[in-house]
Amino acid sequence: MSRLQKFILSLMPAAWAKSAEADSRAWTFTCAACGHQQSVWDAGGIRWKAVGNSRNYRRCVKCRALSWQRLSRKPQ
Repeated sequence: MSRLQKFILSLMPAAWAKSAEADSRAWTFTCAACGHQQSVWDAGGIRWKAVGNSRNYRRCVKCRALSWQRLSRKPQ
C-alpha cells in the first residue's frame, strides 16, 4: 500500500476504505505497447465511485515503455 493510499484510507470509515480498495482493484490500466494490465490499486492509486474511461500517459511496469494507457473498469 502506498503512502497516499494509507493516508487517504486512514481518514475514511472502515467500510468506505474497504469499498474504495475494491473499486480501485476493479479499474485497470492497459498498456498500448504490450497489452499488460495493472489495477489502479496495484499502481498505488485510488479510483473510487468513478465513471468513464480515460487515457493516461505513463510507463508500463512490464515493458518499461512510455505509452498512452487506457484506464477502464473490468466488467462485473
